Amino acid sequence: MNWASILEPSTRAQAERASRMPFIYPHLALMPDAHLGKGATVGSVIPTLGAIMPAAVGVDIGCGMIAVRTQYLADDFAHRDLRPLREAIEKAIPSSAGSYNIDIKPSTATRLVELRQLAKDADFDPASYAANWELQLGTLGSGNHFIEVSIDEENAVWLFLHSGSRGVGNKIATHHIAVAQRQMKRWWITLADPDLAYLVDGTDEFRKYIHELRWAQQFALLNREEMMDRLNFCVAMFMDDEIREQERINCHHNFTQKEHHFGKDVWLSRKGAIEATAGKPGLIPGSMGTASYVVEGKGNRLALCSSPHGAGRNFSRSAARKQFTIGDLRLAMKGIEYRDTDAFIDEIPGAYKDIDHVMADADDLVTIKHTLHQIINVKGD
Repeated sequence: MNWASILEPSTRAQAERASRMPFIYPHLALMPDAHLGKGATVGSVIPTLGAIMPAAVGVDIGCGMIAVRTQYLADDFAHRDLRPLREAIEKAIPSSAGSYNIDIKPSTATRLVELRQLAKDADFDPASYAANWELQLGTLGSGNHFIEVSIDEENAVWLFLHSGSRGVGNKIATHHIAVAQRQMKRWWITLADPDLAYLVDGTDEFRKYIHELRWAQQFALLNREEMMDRLNFCVAMFMDDEIREQERINCHHNFTQKEHHFGKDVWLSRKGAIEATAGKPGLIPGSMGTASYVVEGKGNRLALCSSPHGAGRNFSRSAARKQFTIGDLRLAMKGIEYRDTDAFIDEIPGAYKDIDHVMADADDLVTIKHTLHQIINVKGD
């Protein structure tokens, strides 16, 4: 099933390859923001019986969004120099690849205690993947991850950020993709794409993957919570007034979980898609410089109760750097406080699908509750 009206032939072909795996039930659902990924298409929802393809979950396990609606209104920020707030956020939340959080606050310590216990319960040591994993909690990363201060259609101010399980999650995912590929060779199974390699339910390899996957998903969720707490503090200091949260939403868009669809319990892997069961709140970001959306799921059964997770790329990073200039980026970001650097050319809105088009395609998947436009954007190189 396909909800993408903008779809490259190569992306369709990749999704069709994944959909032919013998354990897919009842069908693969392709979201409006679909684009090429590793093995499985980004923007696909993949229900499986008795097996999981680790690459169909994604290498940034648990990547997702968190948003907070504050008590502030647009007028509270009007005519103020926002650069000091942007710089304070950049100082409080380490960004860019390889940046660590050495400022262990009480909230950080509490979350680390939870993650250590979860790892113990799962019988694995995250340090076997990344010795410095504890210093990754509370860090943003780079690429399409971001932090924003935004304003909705009612002039309410929102805090909004996008990140996942960082380096430790990536290494967990990469390890299990390789394990699955070795299993295919051991069983003499030839696949159309090696990254469609799978782990079989009931095996030790499957159990180990699920335990570590769930830990990485919780790391990602707590990572966003930790950064949001720090973002709250920065804004409170800037406004000289404690933030009173009106609403908080935290959702994954790279994850798997057991769900019931079309009469059977399946492992449902959403790779670049959010859960959109009826009434469930969710977050769909655009690109830097474009709108983002707070949504509510409609519970579309054919879409396996899912919706898109963002705009989806139109250009690869290398192609975007050839297509666009720093001048194009400055024009696209006019009126938004951001760090002016050519490091973000490959994140220019023109490198992505039109988010309004994506949301139009998703009309039968979610209801738009709020439309957000950023006044501050923070990204890592």
